[in-house]
Amino acid sequence: MKKLFFLMIATLGTLSLSAQPTLISSNDLPADAQKFLTENFKEKVEYVKKDNKFFDEYEVRLADGTEIEFDSKGNWKEVESKKNAVPTGFIPAKIQKYAAEKFPNTHIKKIERGVLGKYEVKLSNGLELEFNSDGDFKRIDD
Repeated sequence: MKKLFFLMIATLGTLSLSAQPTLISSNDLPADAQKFLTENFKEKVEYVKKDNKFFDEYEVRLADGTEIEFDSKGNWKEVESKKNAVPTGFIPAKIQKYAAEKFPNTHIKKIERGVLGKYEVKLSNGLELEFNSDGDFKRIDD
């Protein structure tokens, strides 16, 4: 039993050490990720990191500092802009409308799509909003 336990620990340790992020070309991103970038961003890709600890994940940084995370299939998981508003072309209409009506003098700085389809949005005024998978407002996150 102890041997099995130590073998499992050694295997996990080896996997975590061998799964270091690597830099790849934007042409090596999944097709859906490439399409998402082309349709929503004008800035050039500064770099792409591929992280394959358990599943392939990708982090893209654009020349203006915007960071986008993709899952193994190329679906966006998170988009964050430090300087500018996040483009709205991919954001559900209900979320855009709610943010524009309730907080007219702000813009979206970050949007994250969770595993169950829940959305978390950070506005330029620092507020963080949560929405369900249908885009309905749920609450302000503290």
